Amino acid sequence: MIGKIAILVVGTVGLLYISRASLRNPRSHGFYRFFAWETMLILFLLNVTDWFKNPFAWYQMIAWVLLFLCIVPVVWGTILLRKHGKPVEKREEDPSLLAFEKTTSLVTSGIYQYIRHPLYSSLLLLAWGIFFKIPSWAGGALVAVATGFLFLTAQADEAECVKFFGTAYEEYMKKTKRFIPFLF
Repeated sequence: MIGKIAILVVGTVGLLYISRASLRNPRSHGFYRFFAWETMLILFLLNVTDWFKNPFAWYQMIAWVLLFLCIVPVVWGTILLRKHGKPVEKREEDPSLLAFEKTTSLVTSGIYQYIRHPLYSSLLLLAWGIFFKIPSWAGGALVAVATGFLFLTAQADEAECVKFFGTAYEEYMKKTKRFIPFLF
């Protein structure tokens, strides 16, 4: 128990540090993302003790599929942002953006031609993968809260992108889904 509390404290301090600029701006996507990350950390700590119990149970199989799948959108999306997004060190309009988020070019190729938020999709897959390691009512509540915060994160991010990219982003939104290709 003391180890979990220590991990929670250290993890929270790290997330606070990463999110420090975003937390000053409740309208930024990073504000909501912090709470999603924090909820996911708590969910992880809830389930980590029994992570490998019943390794061939149906819920464990779902968990492993989701956990492995979560790697694809985050890696693919990050590579495309760095390669085609033309990030710059400083975007004056929003100092709360992380370095790779400071893109100056709208990325609409690769995974971005199907979904607008592959990195948040990855976090959704991660959160649900952690939940399915040891499904419980408490875990269900936490994953629902994390999902809600990720949805708010995406909405805030879209508002920021419309403000920065203008009608190009609005047109892009009409052609893509938010998290799941062809569905949602």
